Amino acid sequence: MNDQRFSRISEMLARRQHDLTVCMEQVHKPHNVSAVIRTADAVGIHNVHAVWPGDRMRTAVSSSAGSNSWVNVITHRTIGEAVSTVKSAGMQVLATHLSGKAVDFRDIDYTRPTCILMGQEKTGITREALDLADQDIIIPMLGMVQSLNVSVACALILYEAQRQRQIAGMYQRDHCLLDDAEQQRLLFEGGYPVLARVARQKGLPYPRINDQGEVEADEHWWSAMQATGHSRKRKK
Repeated sequence: MNDQRFSRISEMLARRQHDLTVCMEQVHKPHNVSAVIRTADAVGIHNVHAVWPGDRMRTAVSSSAGSNSWVNVITHRTIGEAVSTVKSAGMQVLATHLSGKAVDFRDIDYTRPTCILMGQEKTGITREALDLADQDIIIPMLGMVQSLNVSVACALILYEAQRQRQIAGMYQRDHCLLDDAEQQRLLFEGGYPVLARVARQKGLPYPRINDQGEVEADEHWWSAMQATGHSRKRKK
């Protein structure tokens, strides 16, 4: 991993917003799942949550391959479980739903810990999810159509959240708020993808990445890695 790559990954991790997330409820079209995850990565979200329709999870998540290597997709069996998880982290839950109590999405304070709930493409958010949400939000529309594609709506809301958080200085950090194990995982997988793949195949633990972006591992680990036929590489 060269200095530029190490610096870029480190800066990205420092800007991750641990208290901003999206929960997809029954979103099933792979291109929408992929777009939501890519947008989440773009605005600095580290975890997204999902309740999948039936057995579609594998197809939906694999379609987002590139972004999904940086964004964790946490699967829940029910929407109740998903909402309980984010609320236990102190997040407000916002449901994208046109109702009499809905407010303009731009009137929300996204500097607060926040989860944005996005519903299924055709039927929207379920009644159960709406009852669990803290607030309904809408994207004002002036044409005949009264709804946007789920991934487009998600992008608009997330970039408003990003705008507010940038103004509040929430992206201006020189250190990462993720735990050390997660930082190390991302540094190794992102900086040394070939070594990471081989380590997974061999069932080897990931080594530590030091402050210079170099792999720190003992002779036993390197010997086990060499046994795969890959060249030994310790430095950047």
